[in-house]
Amino acid sequence: MSVFLPDDPARDDVLAGRPALWLNPGLTANGAHVADLPVKPVQVGEAEENWLALAPLLKTCFPELVASKGRIESELIEANNLRKALGYEGAEFGRLFVKADNNLPVAGSIKARGGVYEVFMHARKMAEEHGIFSAGDDVNLLTGKAARALFCQHTIAVGSTGNLGLSVGIAARALGFRAVVHMSSDAKQWKVDRLTRLGVEVVRHQADYTTAVEHARIDAEADPSIYFVDDERSQMLFFGYSAAATELARQLADAGVTVDKDHPLFVYLPCGIGGAPGGVAYGLKAIFGDAAHAFFVEPVQSPCALVHMMSGSSELVSVYDVGLTNRTEADGMAVARMSAFVADVMKPLLSGIFTVADDDLFRWLWLAQVSQSIRLEPSATAGFAGPQFLVNSAQGQAYADRNGLSDKLTGATHVVWTTGGAFVPEEQFKQFMERGASLVKKN
Repeated sequence: MSVFLPDDPARDDVLAGRPALWLNPGLTANGAHVADLPVKPVQVGEAEENWLALAPLLKTCFPELVASKGRIESELIEANNLRKALGYEGAEFGRLFVKADNNLPVAGSIKARGGVYEVFMHARKMAEEHGIFSAGDDVNLLTGKAARALFCQHTIAVGSTGNLGLSVGIAARALGFRAVVHMSSDAKQWKVDRLTRLGVEVVRHQADYTTAVEHARIDAEADPSIYFVDDERSQMLFFGYSAAATELARQLADAGVTVDKDHPLFVYLPCGIGGAPGGVAYGLKAIFGDAAHAFFVEPVQSPCALVHMMSGSSELVSVYDVGLTNRTEADGMAVARMSAFVADVMKPLLSGIFTVADDDLFRWLWLAQVSQSIRLEPSATAGFAGPQFLVNSAQGQAYADRNGLSDKLTGATHVVWTTGGAFVPEEQFKQFMERGASLVKKN
């Protein structure tokens, strides 16, 4: 179908595939507490409690988590060197941090927060239903013979462009499940190879992400032994991600950062289907309320959240519906249609969405490595455009004016969420760096 986007300062740039910032007209004060949302703030705290309960099991399954006592956490880096390289030295840019989920243990990306959480929560529930685990038992019983004998008879399935598949596959195999990952045509071969080495079955589809998810869903509906991790609809994934907000809040406090109406927090989250950035954004709004300003970022040819939310349509709008190609080097964000569930939750919460060109992704990748030794994949760099859009663009200035922030930017904190990169093979990373270096030189 063809969709007409309403009049908006960002519309022409979006349709032409140029970088743009769209501001959400539905942003609502105290949005996390809107009564008719399908989720509630208390669920963020419940997810944090579940993560704590799973920690001993995670430590057993993944030796790299011993030092963190079973917590899957990433560093918060004040990126002073990178700030200079990006041209964000002025006082008007406040403080700049990187939330380094690019180096997150277990799966090397933000998807560990959702995929590992859902798989391990499903395992616990299955064990309870079969009478081999009860509340109060040692959670490490889920690595015992009885649990493994049960899990090996069942399959965990997921549709993915790459990183969620890695996360789910790694978690499922650690507990003894069979795992099947349906991957879209834009998935990177190195991610397929890594899954295969883990004993995960990879099903390649010569179509986009939406098709891969649909095939995974159909297979699961036809076979009761298959549990489907549904990236389009899963609240379990969503709240696995949301608990990261508590982690960030603690790290900001440790860094001496105040977050309140006079010291705003701007967070820039790369977006594919929307579950990971949506969960983090919801968690941040639940904790900080209107002092937190969450922005999604998408490739210029794959802005699925932007075109749908801008359209105002009750039916999901695809990037194809507005003449865009969904072609991007940012494989984790090569999604044509966002999650309807996430769209509903984000309507009163999301400050806006900006888009970036692929060349800039590689340029920022090079700058992050050279200036700050942060190793990223292209999709993980997208948030670095955020401070520039917010501080220097007409739309960013309009947002500041509208929300009474124009005189508060020097006291603001900007957090760029870098979502993946640790597992990129050396040869692949070298190619990324070479492309980035040529673009920096040209620029």
